[in-house]
Amino acid sequence: MSSSSEDTASLYQKHIPIHTRSVKGKFRNFKTAVLVLAYTVYFLLPWLPWHRANGSHQAVLFDLAARRFYLFDLVIYPQDIFLLSLLLFIAATLLFFVTGLVGRAWCGFFCFQTLWTDLFIMIEHWIQGERPARIRLSKQPWGAEKVLKIGGSHVLMIAISFWTAFTFAIYYTDAHQFVIDFLSGNAAQAGYITVLALGFATYLAGGLGREQICIYICPYARFQAVMYEAETLAVSYDARRGEGSKGRVIPIKGLRTQEERHVAGHGDCIDCGFCVQVCPTGIDIRNGLQYQCISCGLCIDACNNIMDSVGYPRGLIRYDSEKNLASAQPEKPQIKWKRLKVVGYAVALLSMIAFMIYTLGTRTAAEVQVQQIRQPLFVELSDGKIRNRYDIHIVNKTEREEVFTIHATGIPEDALSLGHVSEIKARAGKDLTIAAKVDLEHDLAERVHEIKFIITPLSNPQEAIVREVNFSSKQKEHDEKEQDSHD
Repeated sequence: MSSSSEDTASLYQKHIPIHTRSVKGKFRNFKTAVLVLAYTVYFLLPWLPWHRANGSHQAVLFDLAARRFYLFDLVIYPQDIFLLSLLLFIAATLLFFVTGLVGRAWCGFFCFQTLWTDLFIMIEHWIQGERPARIRLSKQPWGAEKVLKIGGSHVLMIAISFWTAFTFAIYYTDAHQFVIDFLSGNAAQAGYITVLALGFATYLAGGLGREQICIYICPYARFQAVMYEAETLAVSYDARRGEGSKGRVIPIKGLRTQEERHVAGHGDCIDCGFCVQVCPTGIDIRNGLQYQCISCGLCIDACNNIMDSVGYPRGLIRYDSEKNLASAQPEKPQIKWKRLKVVGYAVALLSMIAFMIYTLGTRTAAEVQVQQIRQPLFVELSDGKIRNRYDIHIVNKTEREEVFTIHATGIPEDALSLGHVSEIKARAGKDLTIAAKVDLEHDLAERVHEIKFIITPLSNPQEAIVREVNFSSKQKEHDEKEQDSHD
């Protein structure tokens, strides 16, 4: 058999342009409210001033050069990197928790891809017109009208994309200075690369890729099923009510009222197709739960509007669970959180949030580590004294210069030596290491097992930091070897 006669299958699905219809309803209103809030926060937050004694006066700034993140009154240093890890765990657990309750609500209302795609679709509505006008425009040959409308739409999308990228860049540098440097050509090369790369990526994802990003690139669409259960609420079509025993049919004569349709065995779905026309991913929700569905609820708004117009009850398409839809007498949809998986997510989420709040609430102005130098563990001096050496690492986590004093308890005052340094000055946000020596008489060295170092910031003596370390001697080393040999 020749290769030309063999059946071949393409590895890629041909992209079908989606021209969505605008719709009114509570889900559309909620999406718009989230969009306005998200854009307001994202675009205006870097310009919000914030007074600080030292450091940036920008409310939110991720200053990589100075190695610190400014979040209003909170300053995060590299030593606090575990807080970022904890925040990522909290975000992931919150996503799992919400998905277990209401499916892909994150995708439908809060995802960055959804927000920018939603805005770009609005731009097409404003410039090119409603769905029928846009379909007609896409089919007509290129001319002045098509160039102006389609070209104008994409020019505006590109402008917003690069505004998005520019705003992202000023989260990492002084906003006012970056504008001046960028426009005058004096900005760092990384700044121009960031704006160009992210601007192009935003336009590619929101202006061109759109639903392709959600369906083929985003991994969440693929592993979301792991978090779904029979009680999970998701956008669903009530097939039993919509199809009846003889399927859906348009409201022709004799099948206009709900009673007439039920007598004839037809369901409430009048096959208008509005639920498909408003879907940003182009699916037909009547085909059941699909991984392409982002749970935005626009099909619910569309169906409810149609139900109102023909006088049928709302809720043919609604947020509901698979279990409730399959029951003999479906009840009013409600969130059911008393499930092992959901409770587990909730416990983990609350535990991590509580731990983060505790960590932030108990943060000290300085971070101190005291390490015993182990090569060698001790030195026996010519006068018989035993010397141990330590490295004291201090991080000043404030935005002002801090002065520290170091003392040790349980040993004579003159046993601790810091060289010729009596006070240690640490600049704002900087760290330093102090070499300390402890010399003890031989008899005392055999009795002292641990030393407590007390590091006190002079600006706030109540926040003195205590670190306990070992003190090693010849006899104790011999005793430890003896113990090891017996073990």
